[in-house]
Amino acid sequence: MTRFKDHKGAAKLLKQIDENKSDYLIIHYACESFFDTNGRTPHVTSIAVKKFDDGQAELFAIHKIAEIKHVPIEKITAEYDNLEKEMLRRFFDYVKIHIEQKWIHWNMRDSNYGFKALEQRYLVLGGTPTVIPDSNKVDLSRLFIHLYGKGYIDNPRIQSLLKFNNIKPLNFLDGKQEAKAFNDHNYVELSFSTASKVDIFANFLTQSIDKKLKVKSKRSEIYGNSMLGWYDFIAEKPYGKPLIWIIGVLISGIIGAELGHIF
Repeated sequence: MTRFKDHKGAAKLLKQIDENKSDYLIIHYACESFFDTNGRTPHVTSIAVKKFDDGQAELFAIHKIAEIKHVPIEKITAEYDNLEKEMLRRFFDYVKIHIEQKWIHWNMRDSNYGFKALEQRYLVLGGTPTVIPDSNKVDLSRLFIHLYGKGYIDNPRIQSLLKFNNIKPLNFLDGKQEAKAFNDHNYVELSFSTASKVDIFANFLTQSIDKKLKVKSKRSEIYGNSMLGWYDFIAEKPYGKPLIWIIGVLISGIIGAELGHIF
């Protein structure tokens, strides 16, 4: 029943997202590796936000702020804190305007990497962040686990989903590549990767809504083995509800016939 309830709840949320696309934003960001900071909140390099309904995107990036402030690329490192503070100020101004919307993310859940890390970094730099309520956050990674089961794809899940669905994004960097890009001061490359990932998450989400996202889960791993799970499995098929209606009519007819023989 737990598997059935998890799937049912995730399917309901997916339907809600589909029916209210304008209420949802997709967010991702790139930062310094937290393994290199000795407990300090990592520097943020770029933040991408994409509207799920029309695909319009905003990119908050160190190199863009540097260009506005007339800071040459080679001097970004020396001016990093000031540039980062301005970038985060602009981001949190955007958050304030969109505070009522729902924010779809991938594993942005803790103080090492997540909304809390962004808030902490801005506080450290002397800013006052606008805090998004937890009720307005949707973790796409956890949503897929609830929808398809824990083993729906191999780790690392983003790369595995891309490969399994034959999606070939431009400018994608994995975690190690992003850490190297930061250490090499390749801030433009990092911002391209950040923007690429919100596109990827939008793609995953759209394919999941359309029931076209390929996963490795078996039927029982998605729906469970209860009768309700079997019902949901059949009902979600294109022919499902008519088939259930026909079966119901046949069963009712058989029961009616049996009762007629008895009485």
